[in-house]
Amino acid sequence: MGHHGRVQSTPTTDPLALVALDTERHVAVRGWDQPARLFALVRTDALLAREPHLRAQMREADLAPGSFTAVEQEGLEATSSVETLIGRIAWPDEVDGCAFAVERMVVPPEAERDLPTRPDEAVEALASHPSRQDVRLLTAVLRDGRAICLLRQRAHDSDDAVATGPDIAPGLVAALQATFEP
Repeated sequence: MGHHGRVQSTPTTDPLALVALDTERHVAVRGWDQPARLFALVRTDALLAREPHLRAQMREADLAPGSFTAVEQEGLEATSSVETLIGRIAWPDEVDGCAFAVERMVVPPEAERDLPTRPDEAVEALASHPSRQDVRLLTAVLRDGRAICLLRQRAHDSDDAVATGPDIAPGLVAALQATFEP
């Protein structure tokens, strides 16, 4: 780790970035063509206070101060509309954030302009477009407003090619943050 004394907030020490990267890799293990997956993010120390037996499954890195643990939410409704799905989510107080993984088809802007207006025809046109890219977005948000987005391309499917940034999917970030509003 090199220089002591100077603490820099690099992505590798930020608890939100760490849990997002971990969760994205966990999702990636199952490959492509998955349904959307939702995870509650809870403070690891609070989780272990409630469920001490979980400590045995954790690595040293998972127990870092301020760290979060992602808990997958089973039984998500299958729906074609991510917005509808997210709109139904409400969290109990002990949940500090959430992470949401969803696959998307992306085409260049000019291809989107020429899409048919009927949704089913539009999806078909997207799917058969020669320059279409399959991507998986993992968006993680915290109650305090912080957010991170990770983007993995099917064409460059490796852990070191995952793009990250706060503004990759602003609509998704806003929708997930809304699930924490009273």
